[in-house]
Amino acid sequence: MSKKYFGTDGIRGQANQFPMTADIAMKVAMAAGAVLQKETDRKNTNRAVIGKDTRLSCYMLEQAITAGFLSMGIDVILTGPVPTPAVAMLTRSLRADIGVMVSASHNPFQDNGIKLFGPDGFKLDDAIEKKIEAKIEQDLSDELSAPADLGKASRLDDAVGRYVESIKQSLTKGQSLKGLRVVIDCAHGAAYKVAPQVLWELEAKVTAIGVNPNGRNINEGFGATSIENLQKEVLDRHADVGIALDGDADRIIMVDEKGQKIDGDQIMAALAVDMKETGSLQNDTLVSTVMSNIGLERFLKAEGITLERAAVGDRYVVEKMRSGGFNLGGEQSGHIVMSDFGSTGDGLLAAIQLLSILKQSDKQASQCLKLFEPAPQILKNVRYEGNRPTEMSEVQEAIKAAEEQIGNDGRIFVRPSGTEPVIRVMAEGDDVVLVEDIVNNLCNEIENASKAA
Repeated sequence: MSKKYFGTDGIRGQANQFPMTADIAMKVAMAAGAVLQKETDRKNTNRAVIGKDTRLSCYMLEQAITAGFLSMGIDVILTGPVPTPAVAMLTRSLRADIGVMVSASHNPFQDNGIKLFGPDGFKLDDAIEKKIEAKIEQDLSDELSAPADLGKASRLDDAVGRYVESIKQSLTKGQSLKGLRVVIDCAHGAAYKVAPQVLWELEAKVTAIGVNPNGRNINEGFGATSIENLQKEVLDRHADVGIALDGDADRIIMVDEKGQKIDGDQIMAALAVDMKETGSLQNDTLVSTVMSNIGLERFLKAEGITLERAAVGDRYVVEKMRSGGFNLGGEQSGHIVMSDFGSTGDGLLAAIQLLSILKQSDKQASQCLKLFEPAPQILKNVRYEGNRPTEMSEVQEAIKAAEEQIGNDGRIFVRPSGTEPVIRVMAEGDDVVLVEDIVNNLCNEIENASKAA
């Protein structure tokens, strides 16, 4: 059975429109509560942790989700604005049975989403999501709690402090970032308090931007998907490095002292090499996705490190990490998973680890955190309406022809986004002109097919 509500990263859509309405949010919580009661067989003893980012619609959805859980006899712990990985961590440490993050990550403020975590801090697997989906549209009147058994809601005042300490504990005891000049861009999002605080407590010299959320400016001109302001600030302040988080801080993009971008592939390379040198890289393997540059794969091979590829989406990276016994994974987009310290992508955790590497190396970021030359790679997005153009025969034929054209000298990848109505078209290879031609031709084919439909 295909899923109607859940995508690759929970449920997502435009706020106050299906499926991101208060009504659906409450039903999701009720359905999750009903499934939870059956899975644990612990009537009226369950608890849920609910976090959010800084979107205006989070107030509405947070309250609706709270009401849904309370109606099923589940106690609710509200954290306020915190990063997604903080919710995963708190779900574990507070011995909760489910964690909920209200966020649409890097999307504009008009969108929002619901991410669900199990008691182990990992995102719910497909089987549980399907059970929840099956109940969302059912009448759950007979499963509601009696008046005396309704859940209680409380606010966790030290949520930020708990997460700060968990991040600091990932470093060797007594280690600091003293002397590093760091610009941190929080995208006016969930990390606007916690990220500058962690860096300051670790004694870095911190300049914080993107830390004035107003409900409507999350990811707008700031953050991991818009690094121009970060680049300018790094150059203006002669900083050693810049860090950009996205709206829910589960991903990171960096900028070196020259203002040049350091993407997720370079970040994973730096972490993998450091972990291999210290003997902490399990099975000498990094897990990434089909979108990671072939240059990363070539570099890792030369370093004696294996690259395992997973489907796009940090949940699929985590699944492969868990099944293979690996402890480092991520995506080119900046989701970085370090399972020795956390259960999901954590931009701030990755940032602290990278700053530690930079501090100990006595090198500049352009030397320390950019270790390989990527092969020419072009990625473009094509918006569509209605049916996915990739399912049309003419588009499939164009993709096949492009694959034959590039042969063994590169890769082509075309896929629908799991979070928005766009087709992502990627090609890479040593011949940049050929790569560009292939991407442009495929984008035109997809646009024409979408219009014809």
